[in-house]
Amino acid sequence: MDNKNKLIDSIMENCKKAVVGKDNEIRNILMGIIAGGNVLIEDVPGVGKTTIVKAIVKSFDLSYKRIQFTPDIMPSDVTGVSIYNQKNMEFEFKKGPVFCNILLADEINRTSPKTQSALLQAMEEGQVSDGNVTYDIEEPFCVLATENPIEQDGTFELPEAQLDRFVIKVNIGYPVKEHEMKILKLYKESKPIEELRPMASKNDIIYLQEMVKKVNIKDELISYILDIVEKTRNNENVSLGVSTRGALAILRIAQASAFMDGRDYVIPEDIRKNVYMVLCHRIKLSYNANINNLTPKNIIEDIINSTYVPRIFK
Repeated sequence: MDNKNKLIDSIMENCKKAVVGKDNEIRNILMGIIAGGNVLIEDVPGVGKTTIVKAIVKSFDLSYKRIQFTPDIMPSDVTGVSIYNQKNMEFEFKKGPVFCNILLADEINRTSPKTQSALLQAMEEGQVSDGNVTYDIEEPFCVLATENPIEQDGTFELPEAQLDRFVIKVNIGYPVKEHEMKILKLYKESKPIEELRPMASKNDIIYLQEMVKKVNIKDELISYILDIVEKTRNNENVSLGVSTRGALAILRIAQASAFMDGRDYVIPEDIRKNVYMVLCHRIKLSYNANINNLTPKNIIEDIINSTYVPRIFK
């Protein structure tokens, strides 16, 4: 595990050259990537969501595309469009920006649900369909999407089907004054983001993703995951519980967490410390929760505290 952890550490250190005071957020996004998932990054404008994504992207030697989502973006602007070729009298499919290794879907909730849904097949299956033809997207493929809180003007709420396709949601938050001072000094006369160099190849990322899948997780912990999931489905404060895809996301993130900590086996803490990022964006609150001013975090916390934790030994 040592060489793999050195690779992850080198990516982390590279990102920190351009991003100050967000080590945990960088780690969590990397965890989502090596877990083979898509990552949703949420917070108010101007706190560094896009900068963090750019730093991570520049640390990988992968193809990268960015879509700046606006209300007038159409689904074909994401996936591509068939154009009639008069020379051979046939339609030709012109691939859209989704055909890349890492797609930055910037401010994804500023476009309409119709356009948001254009990403559903790509995020789940790594494919795009046009008519009767299906096109594969080259592996590895990951969507790193940023969004503004739904309370912000000019936003559309992401549909449940799309939220469920993000393995985790990461909140950035405002920097503390000490870190903000470093940011202002760092960016006063330069753009350190432009000086970053790739630290990992395409094969490195695929290899890390395969290694994460091999991290051992005992049946008792899988049962623990399912107990948590089941309690979201039978909760008076939840109108939409966690899907089987969500249960698998907990498992994958627990494996990735263990891997990043240098272990080849999962412990309960790998589940407990990451479950909020995996589940809070997946559950939909009931009327009862709203009138009692409960949040998804409150509900997940109650579930975690009331669920028996198995004792696991290596």
